[in-house]
Amino acid sequence: MSPEIAARLADLNIQLAAQARDYCLFVRGNCLALAQSAGESFTSIGASGMMTENGIAYLVWREGHPVLAAHGGHEQPATQEELETVRRFSEDLKLTLGLAE
Repeated sequence: MSPEIAARLADLNIQLAAQARDYCLFVRGNCLALAQSAGESFTSIGASGMMTENGIAYLVWREGHPVLAAHGGHEQPATQEELETVRRFSEDLKLTLGLAE
């Protein structure tokens, strides 16, 4: 990861939590996302999730309503605050990693 990207992540309070061969796990608060890397650049980002009492839950839509869905079939309606928190984190991370559409 370039020093410029690391500095921008730090400014947004996004931390690199784990790094493997071609992947980096980023977190901010209780939000997280896995990004694929190639050298110092990033090629894609997975779905952003949120830590819940049932483990990692991903934001999905059911009949037009936001839901946090975790493994094992655990689902709970996402509050407006949770929805905005995940969206902001995802947008900040994509923009910083150069993956914004």
